[in-house]
Amino acid sequence: MQKTSSRLLSLLSLLQTHRDWSGRDLAERLDITARTVRRDIDRLRELGYLITTVKGPGGGYRLAAGSHLPPMLFDDDQAIALAVALQTVTAGTAIADDAVRALATLRQVMPPRLRHRVDLLRVTAVRPTAGHRAPLTDGQVLMDVSRAIHAREELRFDHTPASGTPADAPRRVHPHHLVVRRHRWYLVAWDLDRADWRTFRVDRLRLRTPNGPRFVPRELPGGDVAAFVRSRFRGNDGTGTRWPCEGEVVLHLPAAAVAPFAEDALVEELGPHHCRLTLGSWSWTGLAAAVGRFDADFEVVGPPELATAFAELSARCARAAKVS
Repeated sequence: MQKTSSRLLSLLSLLQTHRDWSGRDLAERLDITARTVRRDIDRLRELGYLITTVKGPGGGYRLAAGSHLPPMLFDDDQAIALAVALQTVTAGTAIADDAVRALATLRQVMPPRLRHRVDLLRVTAVRPTAGHRAPLTDGQVLMDVSRAIHAREELRFDHTPASGTPADAPRRVHPHHLVVRRHRWYLVAWDLDRADWRTFRVDRLRLRTPNGPRFVPRELPGGDVAAFVRSRFRGNDGTGTRWPCEGEVVLHLPAAAVAPFAEDALVEELGPHHCRLTLGSWSWTGLAAAVGRFDADFEVVGPPELATAFAELSARCARAAKVS
């Protein structure tokens, strides 16, 4: 038979599956007696878990939402995953300090063997350098936006674009989803005045209150939030996954030297000193410049627009060199 602490953890895991359990089913799943089930339920209640008794022929139990946070029971893998997440996913938000305090609290209640494993997995989330540092996002703004998404309420806010000059009129949107991309938080929403989907930097939002009326949510193009955001940042309408401009070159570099810096490009080995690079960009000139950063000789495979872009970029660089 399991030890009491291990048995309580197993019992709690079953109750957290959001269904009613009869005492008999719990006893069978845990290989204990119905009397032991009743005692363990009482122990969990003493720890602060709200477990209600379900009426019926066989009776049963249900884990209800509590009004306060009871002691948590995690298995080893869950505790390690939580510790790693607290060290990494909150980077770039104003709740980073709260995450550090939460991790310290979690560590204090861990048994020595588990605390040792977590200490071995100390992770440092490296934020972007000063020139590309993502601004902190206010945790309260994230909560207010999340609340509007859940309630399906129209949001009104002032949005400061990259130019730094906010628009005269507030934006009115139907909020759909919050996403994180490269340490920045974005709101995906239907813009009522522009009748189109838009993405907004959350750190540039100044919310106006109160929220607007409730709305019936629209279906996001493609249905996948991550794919939609990737598409928009590639200059598409949110349904396509390809870059507007895509081309191929043969680089005079080994594939192993190119792959770490290729990001989402495709690198194919052609020999010890050559590789094929297939990549995309929002413009042909941008694509040519992306190839040039590898600082190596190359041949253009195609399409012709890429070769033209290299010629135009070469002439532009030559003019710049004469001026200097």
